[in-house]
Amino acid sequence: MPSLDDLRKRITSVKSTQKITKAMKMVAAAKLRKAQENAEKGRPYSEKMNNVILNLSKSITDKENAPKLLVGTGEEKVHLCIVLTADRGLCGGFNTNIIKKAKSYFEKIISENKTLKIITVGSKGYDQLKRQYKSYIVENISFKESKNINYFDADKVGKIIIEKFEKNEFDVCAIFYNKFKNVITQIPQEQQIVPLNEDKDVSGNDNDYEFEPDEDEILSNLLPKNISTQIFKAMLENSASEQGSRMTAMDNATRNAGELVDRLTIEYNRSRQAAITKELIEIISGAESL
Repeated sequence: MPSLDDLRKRITSVKSTQKITKAMKMVAAAKLRKAQENAEKGRPYSEKMNNVILNLSKSITDKENAPKLLVGTGEEKVHLCIVLTADRGLCGGFNTNIIKKAKSYFEKIISENKTLKIITVGSKGYDQLKRQYKSYIVENISFKESKNINYFDADKVGKIIIEKFEKNEFDVCAIFYNKFKNVITQIPQEQQIVPLNEDKDVSGNDNDYEFEPDEDEILSNLLPKNISTQIFKAMLENSASEQGSRMTAMDNATRNAGELVDRLTIEYNRSRQAAITKELIEIISGAESL
């Protein structure tokens, strides 16, 4: 049984931890508002760009000479997976859910005897994947130094993907991230960006447009930008999901700490009462013996 001094120290320690988790919850709540706003603003732009490109692709008659970023190499032998996670922990199951989604995709590719290549964006994703998939990881990117999510960081990743594609290092590229729904719910996503597939969340547009200059020239400019745009959208969704998940996790931790303090306080009071009772019995017994 722990001594009164041990119980007193543990109560103090848990209360200190509770103050930290409560502060982290408040910080996450403050960051969440802006992150959620940015994610919601980014969705229409990325969806509209996808719609424009898909509309352009329908107008192309010569599919063989169409941009490879749109139609692909014609093979599906080498898959490049971009796993976007956080650089910091203490955010509940945010990182784990993305990794779980990505791992199921990895196992499918490996079971089909296809080549798998992984690029991790975020140190937490790398830490979890390196144990099992270290031989498949070709690059690890971290933006710890960036204070806010920005397009320039997304463009860096986009340029790496395009460079590898131009060197024929992969046939299919997919990104993995969490889509923000609300503070409690974040949905792991798998989105193929090379060759471009119609996103299930993007409503199709069957209207016909006339383009100037021709479709091929517009696509050659839009497709590289679209890759960076889709990655930027994923990073914005991740940012909001991370803060929402952290806010929920810290709220639960604060509540659990409070319950633990209550239990320890009851145990401390019982131990203290038992010690007092024991001392009184010893005093009375000593007095009676005289």
